[in-house]
Amino acid sequence: DTSNILFICGGTFNGLEEIIKNRLGRKVIGFGADIKSRKERDTGELLKMVQPEDLLKFGLIPEFVGRLPVIATLEELNEATLVKILTEPKNALTKQFQKLLEFEDVKLHFTDSALKAIARKSLERKSGARGLRAIMEKIMLDIMYEIPSINNVKECVINEEVVLNNEKPILLFEQSEERALSQ
Repeated sequence: DTSNILFICGGTFNGLEEIIKNRLGRKVIGFGADIKSRKERDTGELLKMVQPEDLLKFGLIPEFVGRLPVIATLEELNEATLVKILTEPKNALTKQFQKLLEFEDVKLHFTDSALKAIARKSLERKSGARGLRAIMEKIMLDIMYEIPSINNVKECVINEEVVLNNEKPILLFEQSEERALSQ
């Protein structure tokens, strides 16, 4: 008996917006007409108009769709939200890497422009929050490997150039001198 089971479905459901767009595209004249053109509707706006029939056309079986009494959509992630994901949670990616470098007595700092560049890269890749880790790992891989072998490093600064152009980070040493990682 599945009458007391609550189903929660989450995901991106790629292609669902096209099904909704096609359904809404039929109302082109009269009282039910939508004045906006098809191109003016963004994905988030379309997904808010999802109906059970759209889920059926998407490929979900009727028995399953019947168990979904409420359909709610979430907004797409934007740059600001991705930056928050990178920095605010207790186990945020930036905090994880900062903790790892703390073991070497090195303070890791990400500039605001670097964090925004990481978020933009994730948006460009359409990988959302999941893509943040891959981007961060690529940025930090050599840094995490090389810093333990460099003497007197006190701080490592990741700026936008490191993220976008694969530049070396700014390293601050005990004597306050600045050098690139390659020196």
